[in-house]
Amino acid sequence: MAFEISSNGTAAQLSDTSVGRRAVTAMERIGIGTSGLIASRIALGTWAIGGWMWGGTSDLNESVQTIRSAVERGITLIDTAPVYGFGRSEEIVGLALSGGLRDRVLIATKVGLEWRDGKVWRNSSAARIRQEVEDSLRRLRTEYIDLYQVHWPDPLVPIHETAGALARLLKEGKIRAIGVSNYSPEQMAEFRKAAPIHSVQPPYNLFERSAENGVLPYATRHDIAVLCYGALCRGLLTGSITARTKFEGDDLRRNDPKFQQPRFSQYLAAVASLDRFARERYGRGVLALAVRWVLDQGGDTIALWGARRPAQLDPVADAMGWALDDDAKKRIDEILLRTVKDPVGPEFMTPPSRDDSALAA
Repeated sequence: MAFEISSNGTAAQLSDTSVGRRAVTAMERIGIGTSGLIASRIALGTWAIGGWMWGGTSDLNESVQTIRSAVERGITLIDTAPVYGFGRSEEIVGLALSGGLRDRVLIATKVGLEWRDGKVWRNSSAARIRQEVEDSLRRLRTEYIDLYQVHWPDPLVPIHETAGALARLLKEGKIRAIGVSNYSPEQMAEFRKAAPIHSVQPPYNLFERSAENGVLPYATRHDIAVLCYGALCRGLLTGSITARTKFEGDDLRRNDPKFQQPRFSQYLAAVASLDRFARERYGRGVLALAVRWVLDQGGDTIALWGARRPAQLDPVADAMGWALDDDAKKRIDEILLRTVKDPVGPEFMTPPSRDDSALAA
């Protein structure tokens, strides 16, 4: 089916079209903490589908087909957020899952980011959470959210207030599991005094590994699933980006230090070396290697795989059904040490806290 989003933000059906089927027969699955929910170890990330910070709005029909194609390939966890396109991503997810697919997937969305005139800031107050959950349920066309995640910790709101608000939603049945994103172990410990945590979502990939210093060990100790966002490092680890690649509009990579020289050349050299190693050792490309690395770090890890077109999901099967041994992990680390001399993390993506004076203006 083809669709459009009308001027008032609702979705309307236009016409029928086919959605390709390429099922993954050996998709690995994992439990989301102690929630009882079982998800595929590959989750579809839909930030880019929303358009915001990815160079503009994506094609709606293609976005719907991408989500449906992901389900047909065995992906059962769809990750979105209200701020991705300021509601657009959630609307597209709801639209794509209408007509029978909703019961085949888990929807993970987020809460705690507010926006106005394209500017985003953190707000995890109980009142904001209550408003957001109703808005998300409407956009997603569902009666419940499977995994509800606090997008960023809010330094202006006590953690127990945020946690208590989610605990109430869990009790009411509006959500089935609670997650946090970008939280430190200390913040998670405080949160768990008022509510359970079933998942944590940190940035984690071959190039961005600060989660290893605290978040991953904490999650393992407390039976918390880890949804690793940026598993392909904003496309760097797909192997499709070159020194000639241009990023247009509001694409966040225009401000990402990894995509600026001289670091850009270092990271591209690392990708090239990793690709050669993956092909020589496993007969697979760097993309499959990068995803497999995330899945093989121990603990209950899930890799978020962002896509805007169905074809971008074609390599999903290449990441399933094998594992990296310790020697391979050592070789990967040696490649990174040799090529990336000036590493940098994803700190540039951190949204600001609320500035009441600025908002009043």
